[in-house]
Amino acid sequence: MNFFKDYFNQICKNLNSIDVEFLNKAIDLILTAHKRGKKVIIAGNGGSAAIASHISVDLTKNSKVRSINFNEADLITCFANDYGYEKWLEKAIEFYADTHDVAILISSSGKSKNIINAALKAKELGLSIITLSGFDADNPLKQLGDINFWVDSRIYNIVESIHGIWLSAIVEKLTNAVRA
Repeated sequence: MNFFKDYFNQICKNLNSIDVEFLNKAIDLILTAHKRGKKVIIAGNGGSAAIASHISVDLTKNSKVRSINFNEADLITCFANDYGYEKWLEKAIEFYADTHDVAILISSSGKSKNIINAALKAKELGLSIITLSGFDADNPLKQLGDINFWVDSRIYNIVESIHGIWLSAIVEKLTNAVRA
């Protein structure tokens, strides 16, 4: 077997497994928040944090949807030091979120405690929640969102690549809607 052909076939299979209605529902949630003057908060760990940063900037610049992420080293280290790593993101949500904002929370495994705690806090504060995960279909994060995107893979690079493409597609459609 050819490694690259198999790898790319896995990406294509997972990429096309999306129910486009979920993408449209995510766009509706984001547009509703935007029209209310609310923002999108995007967070993840590691590669997912990099995706969050990229998408946050694209939402703001290209789609004209106000968006923030929490990837500042001083914020992470201060909050992790004061509240513990599993609670730092929950506390960031508590300090920065407003009711009716949208939280997009990304965890490849769907088991990252800080992301799960952030989802619980977002739910408590009345935010709409979009989750992106992979690995197990019944992962804890997938149980917490209003809209849940899931990649059927246990390979981090595949899961993260698909998450990035799905989120980029949402941004592109929002950008086209703004231009129309």
